[in-house]
Amino acid sequence: MIAVRGLTKTYGQKVAVDGVTFTVEPGRVTGFLGPNGAGKSTTMRMILGLDRPTAGSVTVNGHRYTDAPAPLREVGALLEARALHPGRTARNHLRWLAVSNRIPERRVDEVLDLVGLTEVADQRVGKFSLGMGQRLGIAVALLGEPPVVVLDEPVNGLDPEGIRWVRTLARQLAEQGRTVLVSSHLMSEMALTADHLVVIGRGRVLADCSMPEFIAEHAASHVRVRTPRAAEGETLLRGHGLDVARTGDELRVQGLDAAGVGELLGGQGLLLHELTLVRSSLEDAFMTLTADSVEYSAAMPQEAGATR
Repeated sequence: MIAVRGLTKTYGQKVAVDGVTFTVEPGRVTGFLGPNGAGKSTTMRMILGLDRPTAGSVTVNGHRYTDAPAPLREVGALLEARALHPGRTARNHLRWLAVSNRIPERRVDEVLDLVGLTEVADQRVGKFSLGMGQRLGIAVALLGEPPVVVLDEPVNGLDPEGIRWVRTLARQLAEQGRTVLVSSHLMSEMALTADHLVVIGRGRVLADCSMPEFIAEHAASHVRVRTPRAAEGETLLRGHGLDVARTGDELRVQGLDAAGVGELLGGQGLLLHELTLVRSSLEDAFMTLTADSVEYSAAMPQEAGATR
């Protein structure tokens, strides 16, 4: 278990992490989300003892990670996959880590096979692609068979097969009872991977709840209706107190489920071409919650054919 309590980190006048408190429980995948500059990486570095907190505390399984006699047996972490000597082979990189943490050498071959790098194990890592480097970083994280795994952007540079593999791996680690903390900007993947979410913005916790709770609270589903009598449908539905937006022959309706909307419109004899419940996504909820926490916001591109 990872327990973060009132964690704060300042750099001069800049507050990077501001009183962050959350717990990462074993047996589930906790997604750690936030816009660029939100403080995610700084928080992860403090969890691993790489940065010293200005205030607050963080413990892993009841004690500070830096007090662990064999760190790789306590926490497996991927923060920067390319932080390795480019002239060393993948196998030798894992070997020296195994020796320094009293891990049996047989484990080196096991993790190389697990991450799919057996065939290139004796190549120098300086020639590895970004995806291969990520796989090696994950091998390092799993080398000591740790009860706690922390992965920062683990699918960066991976192809679709690799992304699916990381997703499956994270789920399996949680099912084994391990504590799993994963940070990612890929909302579609996080939606498929995480059970619980911790979302931060501008260094503060914005949400700490289960995935379904987060989506339900921060993004609303709606019913999409297409009808040749859209104007009449809009008037009818507004008359029943529903929130309706109309674009051409399409209505976006909030405040009632699809069956209820269909009964109202059908009861007045309106022909329906479509009646669909559009469920909100994790991305929708995330964008809604963090809209005021984005450090740099770009203008949306103009639609094709728009007047300049």
